[in-house]
Amino acid sequence: MDLDAPSRPARATTRRRLRASGRQALLGWLYATPTAVFVVALFLVPLGLVVKMSVSRWPLLSGDQGLNAPDNFTKAVSHRFFTDSVIFTVKYTVLATVLLLLLGLGLALLVQESSRWNNLLRASFLVPSALGLASASLLFYVLYSPYASPFEPLMDKLGFTFLGSPTGALLSTVFLIVWRYAGFYMVLMLVGLQSIPGDVFEAARSDGATRWQTFRKVTLPLLRPTLALTTVLCVTGSLLAFEQFYILTKGGPDNSTITVVQLIYMIAFQGQNDLGVAAALSVIVLGALVLINALQLRAFRSEES
Repeated sequence: MDLDAPSRPARATTRRRLRASGRQALLGWLYATPTAVFVVALFLVPLGLVVKMSVSRWPLLSGDQGLNAPDNFTKAVSHRFFTDSVIFTVKYTVLATVLLLLLGLGLALLVQESSRWNNLLRASFLVPSALGLASASLLFYVLYSPYASPFEPLMDKLGFTFLGSPTGALLSTVFLIVWRYAGFYMVLMLVGLQSIPGDVFEAARSDGATRWQTFRKVTLPLLRPTLALTTVLCVTGSLLAFEQFYILTKGGPDNSTITVVQLIYMIAFQGQNDLGVAAALSVIVLGALVLINALQLRAFRSEES
């Protein structure tokens, strides 16, 4: 009598399962390979090059001339516009983030119920998001122009200039960003609102909760993951602001609207033509972004727990 006979089918089944698992793993790697190649070629390799440039003497036209760490970082933080650009970028980020989140949430609450008119409003609010930021900036540049703007006579009477003063330039650019992105954040907020079960609201109403109490005690806590995502996206996009200021203000008036990314561009391609110092400033910005996003996500997680 063969005592191993009962175990043979089990071993065969195990081998088939292992082969099937291996095929699935191989298929998974094949699906992931294009994305991995894309990430390596367009993110990791450029990131490694930037890090190398940040610790090297790297003029715009002559290339690598040897290591000089940490001179590039010292020159970056001691640049005459570094402090002003950081302060202005933070000011713009706070203003744009608060307005976009409040307006996006308000619009989402306005069109939350599905109806013919609400669907039309959703589409209307979302239309500006289909326009590229550079194109939108050029459009608003014409609207803000003292020679072509239809609002210029009114602005003359009020004594206000869109781009002629630091405050006017900041507010005009923030208005462009809010007009461009409010619909996008409305969609994100709307998805978060519609993911909340309707039974929760019915239970709150049956307990006698008012609309404000329902919003504060039910909607906002359950909307926290969406708020975390939108906050991270908004803060990151605002800290990396470039096109709108480059087209509308070019850093003016009197260098009062220079963002950190604009300063990187100026160091690399205007005046100094020093890619090494620009790369060092880029590394500083990247580190700050990673730290800020980590702190934001940690704060939202602690509130949720």
